[in-house]
Amino acid sequence: MVRPRSLRALVFDAYGTLFDVHSLVDLCEQIWPGKGAALSQLWRAKQLEYTWQRSLMQRYEDFARITEAGLRYACAALGLQLDEERCRALMGAYLKLSTFPEVRGALAALKASKLKLAILSNGSAAMLRPLVVNAGLRSLMGIVISVDQKKIYKPAPAVYRLATQRLRVPKTAIGFVSSNCWDACGGEVLRLSHLLGSPSAFAPSGSTAAAHP
Repeated sequence: MVRPRSLRALVFDAYGTLFDVHSLVDLCEQIWPGKGAALSQLWRAKQLEYTWQRSLMQRYEDFARITEAGLRYACAALGLQLDEERCRALMGAYLKLSTFPEVRGALAALKASKLKLAILSNGSAAMLRPLVVNAGLRSLMGIVISVDQKKIYKPAPAVYRLATQRLRVPKTAIGFVSSNCWDACGGEVLRLSHLLGSPSAFAPSGSTAAAHP
């Protein structure tokens, strides 16, 4: 895909777009053989469900607590024993999620093209900082924006306004990249240029990539 010439900045979702939330499957499988994939899928589904419920009820809790609550629900639903040691190991692994294979190269190419790059995420700053550092993306992604500033989760419009405020770029010149369709639709409501896909789809090389599942 060729990026629009009007773009001056690209803002990326973190979880599911840059970082593979299901890279935890192997660890889950080590702890509970035969249950890793099912646990990862249910954990993610419940994590997202909790963010939407909290936003609707206007009862915000930070993403770490939401993520742990989703883990505890998923384990209980699947009949898996979750002690504190296992919980700490899995929550710690969430700070070291793998990036998708194309991410580093695509971000490097985009940065070289002089676009401003940023992350806009449901994650709290305490989760996002080590995540970006552990993935080796700190030099490529200088601006990391958390919903924690607004105390509400995507796809609330207030979240996407944070991008224009931090980047100081007109919203019509900002592209929002997410592999989550509900997230991309949230950006569209604010008239950000919503771009459904992965980072490599917008790199100067013109390579394309499908949205991550």
